[in-house]
Amino acid sequence: MELPAIGQGTWRIGDDPSRRKQEIAAIRLGIELGMTVIDTAEMYGEGLSESLIGEAVAGVRDKTFLVSKVYPHNAGRGRITRSCEHSLRRLGTDRLDLYLLHWRGSIPLSETAEEMERLVEAGKILRWGVSNLDTADMKELTGTAAGSRCAVNQVLYHLGSRGIEVDLLPWQLERGIPVMAYSPLAQAGALRKGLLTDGTVREVAQKHGVQPLQVLLAWSVRSGSVLALPKASTAEHVKQNAAAFELELTEADLKALDAAFPRPARKVPLDII
Repeated sequence: MELPAIGQGTWRIGDDPSRRKQEIAAIRLGIELGMTVIDTAEMYGEGLSESLIGEAVAGVRDKTFLVSKVYPHNAGRGRITRSCEHSLRRLGTDRLDLYLLHWRGSIPLSETAEEMERLVEAGKILRWGVSNLDTADMKELTGTAAGSRCAVNQVLYHLGSRGIEVDLLPWQLERGIPVMAYSPLAQAGALRKGLLTDGTVREVAQKHGVQPLQVLLAWSVRSGSVLALPKASTAEHVKQNAAAFELELTEADLKALDAAFPRPARKVPLDII
């Protein structure tokens, strides 16, 4: 299946009732502009995000690719089906396009994989994957019988957090397991001091007539092997994210950004927020 390189993240969307209409309009605009992958989780506002998205995709559900995540403590036998059904009810749909284990907990990965496959067989989800798993976890998971059908790993990835490039990203690409990048804008730069004020980032943005955040977004999907999930809760921000589809960074741009924010020289712990 072919998906757009840029989708829509929804962490903290739905938390403030006074912003509901604006946030729904932003998601709908994003869908219209081609950002049809929408990512949420039962954890986000304890269901508030899913409920808002359900309202936003009403009437256009078949044009979207819905992703949700299950809490680790709900990812085992006797609980994951209930969690999935609650997510489906809040989203107003009969199936999820992708269901993810939000992060690793105490339930064995083999058990979660088996339960995910049961959800596929029941038609409640079309495919499943994981989030926040590092290379060792992925090796363990894919070494189990059902774990070999893991479709994706969603991890933190942005210009200021490049640790996955050392081993996790290459390992997944070799095995045809795509990467979804959450917080590709580093939460508007908050996750990495100086990211948006860096001279190189600003110089590249000025050269292309775009905003620094658009440079970060275009950088995150530059390889064609990563799907980025930026959050946007206003129409203007949505339009800026969508415009990053068209931003082609040159080799010179990429070399300059690489020099300013090099990847680690060796393996580092997986960044998680």
